[in-house]
Amino acid sequence: MRTRLLLALALVAAPASAQRPPAALAYTQLSDPAQEAQARALMETLRCLVCQGQSIADSDADMAGDMRALVRQRIAGGERPDQVRQWLIARYGDYVTFDPPIGGKTWPLWLAPLVLLGVGAVIARASFRRR
Repeated sequence: MRTRLLLALALVAAPASAQRPPAALAYTQLSDPAQEAQARALMETLRCLVCQGQSIADSDADMAGDMRALVRQRIAGGERPDQVRQWLIARYGDYVTFDPPIGGKTWPLWLAPLVLLGVGAVIARASFRRR
């Protein structure tokens, strides 16, 4: 009976313990306006890994809050925005940025729009010639 009671308490308490408060700087601006402007500009260029279509500045996901706090902590610690960006890319990969660098893994992202534009032009030209 006692074991069942403890198990029931653990099951009820598990969801409550899963809720954690947001990171300290997730929703708090830095006291230095210049540093906050740098952090904000950087956050606009970083993709939320949960939402995927939003920047971490716009997302309400817990992961985005943690990333905002990380950016602010590192900027407040004296790192430059490009250093923070490179650290995040090293940690999460090129996907974390809305502007991935051209490289072996990302060349299809950069080449696909040009190929599709070329195919569209060929189709349009063939269609106009038939008329």
